[in-house]
Formats: sequence, C-alpha cells, structure tokens
Amino acid sequence: MAIRKIVKLGENDVLRKHARKVDKFDKRLGILLDDMADTMYEADGAGLAAPQVGILKRAVVIDVGEGLIELVNPEILSAEGTQMCIEGCLSVPGRRGKVERPEKVRVHAQDRKGRHIELEAEGFLANAVCHELDHLDGIMYTDKMIEDVTDQIENESESEGEKGE
Repeated sequence: MAIRKIVKLGENDVLRKHARKVDKFDKRLGILLDDMADTMYEADGAGLAAPQVGILKRAVVIDVGEGLIELVNPEILSAEGTQMCIEGCLSVPGRRGKVERPEKVRVHAQDRKGRHIELEAEGFLANAVCHELDHLDGIMYTDKMIEDVTDQIENESESEGEKGE
C-alpha cells in the first residue's frame, strides 16, 4: 500500500474527464483501492475518487467516521430531499463552498471482488457519496457551488484570533 499524489484542480485535465467502467476485479484494483484509502486517510479526507489520483476508473473510497466504504462502478438509483452542505476537496486545497445535495441517496455499486451491493446513505454520508461520484464524471464541487465560504471562514478565524489577543 502506498500514498499516491492527489491531483490538484488545474494541474491535469484528468479531473475533468469521465472515468471508465471497471471491468477487471483483480489484484490491481485491490491495490488501487487500498492506496486510495491510505491516501485519503493520510490527507485527512472523507472521500477520494480514482481520478483524484490520476486513474480514470469508476472507483471511490469514503469514510465519514463510520468505517471505510469502497464503491466500484457506482450509480445513484434514487435521491430525495435536499441539504445545504459546506464542502471542500482534496483536489482544491484551501477552498470551501456551499453546495446543495440530496439528503438521502440509494446507490448501486460493486465491491472490490465484483459483487453487487446497494448502499443507502443520508446526511453527511449522502453528501460525500454525491461529491465523490461527481468526480467520476469530471464534475467538481466548485461547478455546483452556490457560494464560496473560504473568505468567510478565514475572516471569522481572524476575528476570533483578534478577540483573543
């Protein structure tokens, strides 16, 4: 297992391409998923999609504090409700923004061995699933962002720091 380099927005057009369906469920896929998980944890992220490490395959890893989830060839089957989320991205360091996402999603995918699985997610997990699946289609959260909150967060932090001095 290895830590892979996370592609940053603007460095490489791989983040803007559609990832290809995974057809081979072999040792190489397992290594990719393991490396993606290690990379995500090392970067203190909640999710990582294969294009973010330069691989155009439909695979994501997610951990919002409830354990590692691996989704290969994921598809959203249904979505309901809405929630406003403040998102960041390992490929867009130092920036955050408000994005509207579904409150609940139901996803069909495969696991690392090719077995079909279904995942029902709500709240932060639904947000993370939608964010990572967007990466597989070349969509960045900044494309859907309603409002940039980076400046607001920085200003709030500076104000708090000034109060403490």
